[in-house]
Amino acid sequence: MTKRIIIVGAGPTGLGAAYRLRELGYTNWKIYEKNTYLGGHASSHQDENGFVWDEGGHVIFSHYKYFDDFIDKLLGKDYLEHMRESWIRMMGLWVPYPFQNNIRYLPKEAQVKCITGLINTQIKAGKSAVNFKEWIIETFGEGIAEYFMYPYNFKVWATPLELMDKNWIAERVSVVNIKRVIENIIYERDDVSWGPNNKFKFPLYGGTGEIYRRLEPYMEGNVAYGKKLVELDLKKKDVRVQDGSVDRYDFLINTSPLDRLVEIIRPVAHELRDEVRRGLKHSSMFVVGIGVRKRLESNKCWMYFPEDTSPFYRVTYFSNYSPNNVPEGRVDTYCSMMCEVSYSEFKGKNKDTIVEDTIQGLINTGMIKDREKKLIVSKHLMDVDYAYPTPTLERDIVLRAIQPFLMERGIYSRGRFGAWKYEIGNMDHSVMQGKEAVDNILEGTTEVTWSL
Repeated sequence: MTKRIIIVGAGPTGLGAAYRLRELGYTNWKIYEKNTYLGGHASSHQDENGFVWDEGGHVIFSHYKYFDDFIDKLLGKDYLEHMRESWIRMMGLWVPYPFQNNIRYLPKEAQVKCITGLINTQIKAGKSAVNFKEWIIETFGEGIAEYFMYPYNFKVWATPLELMDKNWIAERVSVVNIKRVIENIIYERDDVSWGPNNKFKFPLYGGTGEIYRRLEPYMEGNVAYGKKLVELDLKKKDVRVQDGSVDRYDFLINTSPLDRLVEIIRPVAHELRDEVRRGLKHSSMFVVGIGVRKRLESNKCWMYFPEDTSPFYRVTYFSNYSPNNVPEGRVDTYCSMMCEVSYSEFKGKNKDTIVEDTIQGLINTGMIKDREKKLIVSKHLMDVDYAYPTPTLERDIVLRAIQPFLMERGIYSRGRFGAWKYEIGNMDHSVMQGKEAVDNILEGTTEVTWSL
């Protein structure tokens, strides 16, 4: 109990760490959170019209029993369970996800191009891709790359694909079995069960943020809200807050963006700071919530949009996740669409026009009819500065330099942006990174989720 543990950020990772500390009966800890609420980017917000919105698409699925028990304890019976129904909108058609398994929906000419591309990938011997773009063409061939993988991934990542590494993919991208693809075409069979989130939970009330709001009683007053850190002194082992207050630490669990952490560290070599600035890239995101006064006649969960007929890459029918995401739970009267638009130094977007651009995109893609514009009763915009940590070609080189430097000084940088690893950035991964960091500090056990 003599060792003081400071946690930076009350998102899933920071709260996962705090929850574990409380489980172990450890009391000498504190969270510093810049916002006035718990949850970080997994929080939810109700707009002035009574619609609930998440900060981007979140669903509950898990790789860990600990996380399952964590969710069960917090939500009890206050959740809904859904079978994923996700689709791709392109060529004026709806194609089931994943695209590469369901190309039978495409026009015959496009089917031939996709199949020919896949066959060519089988003929070519050896694997030589050095970046994500090359991996796509090497894995899927020209047709699938051209129609979906290239345009959609640029829309999501807002980064040229040749600047991205290929080693993050794992369960994030469905690869193909050419025999299976051909059978799906011949037998006219849908193939939609791929992926770990084909079945997911969602809170009955309050959006995703409800999970983390329910952690408030577990925090025992140890959260300092509205407290943004402005300096981390490695020699004194203390943190300085914007209001001038200072706290000392023996161990620090950082869940804030790693590049921002490095900016406030004193002292740190200029070379290391410059390397982090150059090598750690991220994309940002506008979340545009559109509430409509009409009943939704669809069971779809979320939809992908690779074409340039819309600014968004994904739309979630948020009213299908829970009726309580619309005013008074009246899904017989209202529906809600949560639209995500990425931007970065490589892909700009105009914040002043993005809401109207989104509405036009919904019309262009057939999500709403032009005459239904008058039925829109809510427009909600959120600007999420840090949305996706980009797995650039330089990322792992930078992480292998900065993470050991921090660990040697008792600093554990974990979570979606603390670790800067998209591939372990789901909610379950994030909570577990916090839990495992605490176990490593107090009990010396090996961290399983995070590693270099």
